[in-house]
Amino acid sequence: MGEPTRVLLDESRIPRNWYNVIPDLPTPPPPVLHPATLRPVGPDDLAPLFPDALIGQEVSGERFVPIPEGVLDVYRLWRPTPLIRARRLERALGTPARIYYKYEGGSPSGSHKPNTAVPQAYYNAREGVRRLTTETGAGQWGSALAFASAQYGLACEIWMVRASYDQKPYRRTLMKVYGATLHASPSAVTTAGSRILAEDPHCTGSLGIAISEAVEVAGQHDDTRYALGSVLNHVLLHQTVIGEEALEQLATLGETPDLVIGCTGGGSNFAGLAFPFLREKLAGRMNPVLRGVEPAACPSLTRGTYAYDFGDAAGFTPLMKMHTLGHTFVPDPIHAGGLRYHGMSPLLSHVYEQGLVEAVAVTQTECFDAGIRFARSEGIVPAPEPAHAVAATIAEALRCAESGEEKVIVMSLCGHGHFDLPAYESRLAGRLEDFTLPQERIDEALAHLPAV
Repeated sequence: MGEPTRVLLDESRIPRNWYNVIPDLPTPPPPVLHPATLRPVGPDDLAPLFPDALIGQEVSGERFVPIPEGVLDVYRLWRPTPLIRARRLERALGTPARIYYKYEGGSPSGSHKPNTAVPQAYYNAREGVRRLTTETGAGQWGSALAFASAQYGLACEIWMVRASYDQKPYRRTLMKVYGATLHASPSAVTTAGSRILAEDPHCTGSLGIAISEAVEVAGQHDDTRYALGSVLNHVLLHQTVIGEEALEQLATLGETPDLVIGCTGGGSNFAGLAFPFLREKLAGRMNPVLRGVEPAACPSLTRGTYAYDFGDAAGFTPLMKMHTLGHTFVPDPIHAGGLRYHGMSPLLSHVYEQGLVEAVAVTQTECFDAGIRFARSEGIVPAPEPAHAVAATIAEALRCAESGEEKVIVMSLCGHGHFDLPAYESRLAGRLEDFTLPQERIDEALAHLPAV
């Protein structure tokens, strides 16, 4: 019968620990700074936004962090996720490469985001929090947190970037089905949003603006905390269940990857797949290239500056050293709303600076063309975000077709595109456009970097 196409793990094989890459790095990442004092932030500085358990995970020096049974109980709804051999895509490309994709689209909300939404909601509920606020771009994080909040009896209030709010009405509906309250961002509900609307009533928004609004409201209420879907260390930590499962699944096949690929916006999806492989690489057990793929319209790794910056547009957050386009940068309204963030995870930025991972940027039309090609061979319509990873995977597989290399490529397909079909329709009709990002726009935003 040959090798299996789908590698499935029994429910008992859900990882029992999240993996923290920091203890294994050659040097520790730079500290997060308080914007007023420029001194490293302490737990008291983060307490208004996050529960103690998550603050502890944010600064943990432990290599492995146990996953609570109360989280595993919800994880069992969809984990472990399948590792799938893309045989039909391989044949369509005429490549000798062996392509595997870790499919996270079978989660309740259709992406990898519940991997961290569930533990964030769990820890907040355990510490008596009654409401969570957050931002969302494409709506995958917002719908995941709305789902997770419902599991633990929490209210959930979400600011959705205006460009995606208009582009993805059914994501809005899904969040409401799960019980969330929803605002288009920038909104008149907050001081931060009102200020931006006064300057530009037609602002299409950004994740940085939406973060400002969610943080502002969380800081005003004692029973409310803020939840973030990417960027921070504890979020990347929770996502490592992806890579841990993938390592075990590849081992059952006797495969060792030459290349690991994932899309990068804030960094959690790529890090969740790549960091367990990075552990193995640092230990000398394998030597894969780890490649992040970002949008050419919002290229924080490939064109940003490594500097201390705010995580939000209004400057409410601590200062993080990261690859950034500047916290005032507002990306063009590409359909990959989850990748429209001005900065990159500080931890992933640090790993990138150390040369342990690499990055490429691709255009919107290239991504949708790759998504269509993937759907016509493998049957799954990728969300615009993982379509970036698909585009890079196809490009590498075609290079293998020319060179004859039998590379093993592992890709994160972090969500389905069922709510993104209008964007695919635009591409099929020839209406989808690429956005050229002039260097002047980056330079203008970087001029507003805080002086550190």
